[in-house]
Amino acid sequence: MIVIVDYGMGNLRSIQKKVLKVGAKVEISNEHKTIRNSEKIILPGVGNFNKATENIIKLGLWDVLNEEVIVKKKPILGICLGMQLMAKHSEEGNANGLGWFDADVLRFQVEDKLHYKVPHIGWNTVASKKDSVLFNNVPNNSYFYFIHSYYLKCHNSGEIVGESEYEIKYTSAIARENIYGVQFHPEKSHDIGEILFKNFLKL
Repeated sequence: MIVIVDYGMGNLRSIQKKVLKVGAKVEISNEHKTIRNSEKIILPGVGNFNKATENIIKLGLWDVLNEEVIVKKKPILGICLGMQLMAKHSEEGNANGLGWFDADVLRFQVEDKLHYKVPHIGWNTVASKKDSVLFNNVPNNSYFYFIHSYYLKCHNSGEIVGESEYEIKYTSAIARENIYGVQFHPEKSHDIGEILFKNFLKL
């Protein structure tokens, strides 16, 4: 069973519908026991980084996530803000994240404001930087759906799975051991997003 962590932010239902479609049992919950009894975790997120960390701490989920992911090595997929929360720090609210990756979350500072609007909304490609089981059968430079004003800057190149470009190149997929993160929304990315979810289920 997969648990989608409900910490008060994110498009939980659309992720649930997509995971159900690819054939998995899935539950939306912030109950500690449910998360501990799950086989895999999805950490979603849309919105403010600082508010997200406050909610996670308030619900007592910070230690639970660290125990399940870092200690027990349970597979987890962070989506959009969910991936950013895996970084050490974010400019958004000057807040600290879970620190699972040596990475920072920075706001887009575009120079060509005519062609590059913030937030970045719409379809963009993901260029493969290294092999990952999460992207099995996903063609290089496939299009995924994005919506974000902040991006992840990963300082360890060996953990960068995919990159995208929005005036600058930035990390759009990361992985290390049992931890996976994507900046885009696979639940809104049609067939190619379903392939990614199926790969996560097979972990």
